[in-house]
Amino acid sequence: MIEEADSLLVRQCLGGDTRAFGAIVEKYEKTMFNVVIRMVNNYEDAQDIAQSAFVKAYEKLRTFDSKYKFFSWLYRIVVNESLNFLNQKRNFEKLDESLISKEKTPEEAYDRVEAGERIRDALLDLKLEYRTVLVLKHFQNLSYEEISYIVDVPQKTVKARLFTARQLLREILLKKGI
Repeated sequence: MIEEADSLLVRQCLGGDTRAFGAIVEKYEKTMFNVVIRMVNNYEDAQDIAQSAFVKAYEKLRTFDSKYKFFSWLYRIVVNESLNFLNQKRNFEKLDESLISKEKTPEEAYDRVEAGERIRDALLDLKLEYRTVLVLKHFQNLSYEEISYIVDVPQKTVKARLFTARQLLREILLKKGI
C-alpha cells in the first residue's frame, strides 16, 4: 500500500506535479533527518544534508527504478550524502542539547541524555561502514535486503558488518564502563 502511494507520487511528480514531490518530502523528511542526525551528529548539518538529499532525489527522480522500494532508493541517497559529508568534514560535534525531550522528569532526561551521549560517542568511534549498518538496522529498523541496497553491498556483507559492528560497539561501551 505504501509502495503504491509512493509510486503514484513519483509518477505525478514526473508528470509535472510539483506538489507531489512536496508530499514525498513531507512524508519522509523526519525519517530521513533521523538517519542523517545519527550519522553526522550535528543538527544544522543534518538539516542541510537532508535538504540536499531531497534536492538530489528530485533531480534524479527519472533514474528511480520502480522494481525497488522508493523509500530504499531515498535512504540510499540520504546515506550517501551523509557519508560524502563525513568524508569531507572528518570531525564531529556534540549533538545540540536543545533536542532533548521536555516530556521527561529532569532525572529521566539526564539519565537518558547521559546514556544517549555515551552510545553516540561509541557510535562515532566506529568506522563509517560499521556505523552506517548499525544506524540503518537498529535505529531505522530496515531489513538486511534494504540495507544491502542502500549501502550497495551483498546481504552477507551487511550481516558480517553488523556482527562486527555489534562486537566493536560492545567493546567500546565496556571500555567506557557502560
